[in-house]
Amino acid sequence: MLIFASYDNILHAFARNKEVVHTYEGHKARIHLLQPFGDHVISVDVDNVLIVWNIQSEEEHLQVDFDKTTFAVSAVLHPSTYLNKILLGSEQGSLQLWNIRSNKLLYSFPGWRFAVTTLEQAPAVDVVAVGLVSGHIIVHNIKFDETLMKFQQDWGPITAISFRTDGHPVMAAGSPIGHIALWDLEEKKLICQMQDAHSTAIAGMSFVPGEPLLITNGADNAIRVWIFDGPGGTGRVLRSRMGHSAPPTKIRYHGQNGEQILSAGQDGTLQSFSTVHEKFNKSLGRGSINKKKSKKKGLKLDTMALPPITVFASEVAHQSDWDSIVACHQGYITCTTWNYQKTSMGAHKLRPEEFSKHKPIDIHATAVDITSCGNFAVIGLSTGHVDVYNMQSGIHRGRYGKERAHEGAIRGVAVDGLNQLIITAGSEGLIKFWKFKTKDLVYSTELSTSPSGILLHRDSGILGIAFDDFSISVLDTETRKIVRMFSGHHGRINDMTFSPDGRWLITSAMDCTIKTWDLPSGCLIDCFLVDSAAVSLAMSPTGDFLASAHVDDLGIYLWSNRSLFSLVSLRPLPADYEPSMVTRPSTCPVQDVDVAGDEETCDEMIEYVSPEQLGEQLVTLSSLPESRWKNLFNLDVIKVMIFSTPVVVYCSIWIGFFKKG
Repeated sequence: MLIFASYDNILHAFARNKEVVHTYEGHKARIHLLQPFGDHVISVDVDNVLIVWNIQSEEEHLQVDFDKTTFAVSAVLHPSTYLNKILLGSEQGSLQLWNIRSNKLLYSFPGWRFAVTTLEQAPAVDVVAVGLVSGHIIVHNIKFDETLMKFQQDWGPITAISFRTDGHPVMAAGSPIGHIALWDLEEKKLICQMQDAHSTAIAGMSFVPGEPLLITNGADNAIRVWIFDGPGGTGRVLRSRMGHSAPPTKIRYHGQNGEQILSAGQDGTLQSFSTVHEKFNKSLGRGSINKKKSKKKGLKLDTMALPPITVFASEVAHQSDWDSIVACHQGYITCTTWNYQKTSMGAHKLRPEEFSKHKPIDIHATAVDITSCGNFAVIGLSTGHVDVYNMQSGIHRGRYGKERAHEGAIRGVAVDGLNQLIITAGSEGLIKFWKFKTKDLVYSTELSTSPSGILLHRDSGILGIAFDDFSISVLDTETRKIVRMFSGHHGRINDMTFSPDGRWLITSAMDCTIKTWDLPSGCLIDCFLVDSAAVSLAMSPTGDFLASAHVDDLGIYLWSNRSLFSLVSLRPLPADYEPSMVTRPSTCPVQDVDVAGDEETCDEMIEYVSPEQLGEQLVTLSSLPESRWKNLFNLDVIKVMIFSTPVVVYCSIWIGFFKKG
C-alpha cells in the first residue's frame, strides 16, 4: 500500500505514488538503507544509526547505534520466515542477526574478510546470497552457518542480486560498469553475460515472482524490463523508460501537434519525450563517428563517440523520406543528421569539403537551421563561413559570401518560411540578409553590440536577437528595422522562444528569471524566478505549454498557459517589479491550485464601472470569453421567446438556437 523514499535525513511514505501520508524525522545524517518490515520500516543513516519506525504512528520503536570501527552497516535484509529478525551486513565483512522486538543480538557471522555490499533472500528458506566488494557471491545457509557455493565475477563489487522463481535455478548479479551476470545454481557455472545493460552501475534488480522477467535500473536514469524467452538463457529488452543521464542542453518541439519534445543532453544522446504519455518516449541514441566500431567496442571502450549536441534544428516535412534533424556538436566541425522515424543517427555527416580529409581542432560548427520544406540545412561555423547542404543526399550546395559571410564567428542562422531569405548574425555585430538561391547579399545592418543568438518566427517574419550585454531586440524582416528593444535581464541570455501567434517573446537568462515580453505593446507582462537557471526554452506550437530545461537538472519541465483556461489580466509590470520565486512543476504537487479563486480575483481586477452620467451599469465585452457575451446580442429575441411561446415550443427553439451558434 505504501512506497518509502528517503531524501537526506527524512523518510517519506507515499500512497498512490503521489500523496505523502507519513513523514519520519529523527535521523541526523543522510539515510542510505531502507527495509520495510511488516508494520514497521527500518532505516539506516551514514552515521551508523539504525531506527525502527512504527509506520502508522510515525514513532520510533527502536534505535540502535553501531560503532563504525567494528561494525559499519552496509546492507539490511529480513530473512524469510524469521519472525522479528533482521540480518545486517557490514563494511568489515561480518554479519549480525538481530531480534528487533527484544533488541538482542542473536548470532554473529565472522564473514569473508571483504565488505558486504548487498544481501538477498534465496527462494530456499534459510539461504541468503551475500555480495562482496571483491566481486564474490556467497550463497550461505544462515541456520547452520554453512557456505553452500561461491561465485566470482571480474567486474568489481557486486551491486545487486536477484533470483528467478519461475522454475529455473538462475541467479543474476549486477556490476559497477553496467554488466549483468547470470549463474546456474544447479551446475554452479556461468550461463551468460548481459553486457552494457546500463551505461552506469546497476543500482537495483529484481525478478518478477513466477515470471521470466527481470527489472533493472541504474544511475543512467533508465529502468528496463528484460524477458528471458530465447535460447542461451540471455534476456532481451521488453520495455524501458529512460531519460538523460546528464542535464539537457537544448530542447525544441518537433512537429505542429505539440506532443513531442526533442532534447539533446550532455550525455551525448538525442531523445524524444512525449507530453501525452511516457510510452511514446524514444531515444535516437548517441552520436558516433563510426557506428559499427562503436557497437563492437561497447559503451565503456567507445572512442568514436561524438561530443554532446549544442544546437539542433528539425522539420517534419519529408521526415519519412530522409533525415529530418541536423545537429552541431560541441567543439566539432562536423554536423550530423538524425532520422526521427528510424530513431537513429542519420546517414550523412556534413562538413566543408576543404576539411574532408583533416579536421581542425580550432574550427567548429556554431549555428544550424533547416528549411521548412526539409530539403536543405544551413550551417554556420566559428570561422564566419555559412554553408548549405542537401538533406537527402548530404551534398554541399554552396556558400554565402565571396570568401566568408562574416568576419567573426557565426552566432545564428535562420531561413524564412518561403526559402527566399537567409539571415545570419556574426560576432562582429552585423546582421546580414542573403538570397537563398543566388546567395547574393541583399542587406546588412550593424547592431549596437555583439549578438549571442537569434530566433526567427517564420509566420510573422519577426526576428528576436539576444545580445552579449543582456538586452534583446526585435527586428522586422520585411522593413529590416528594429521595432522593439527590451532590457531587464542581469545575466547571459540562454534561450528565447516565440508564442505560436508571434505576440509574445519568452526569454530565460542566467539570472534565474523567465520573462514574457508582449510585442504589440512593447511591455514586460510576466516575470518569475526559478531556483535554477533555465538553459533552454520551447513554446508549444499549440500554445498550451512552455517547456524548460534547467542547470544541473535531468528533467524537462512543462508550464501551462493560464490564459487559455482562465481570465488573466495582461497588464505591463512596473519598472521596479520584484519577481517572486516559483517552484518548478513536479509530479507530486505540494498543494492544489485554487483555480476558482484565481478566476474571481481576475474578475475583480477587470471589473468595469460605468460612468455616472450614463445612469446605468454597462457591460464591457472586450476581455471576457465569447461564451460570456456573444449571446447578449440576441437577448431581445430570447426574451420574446420566453414570454410569448409555450414551454414545449420554447425548449425546441432554445436548443436549436445554441446548436446554430
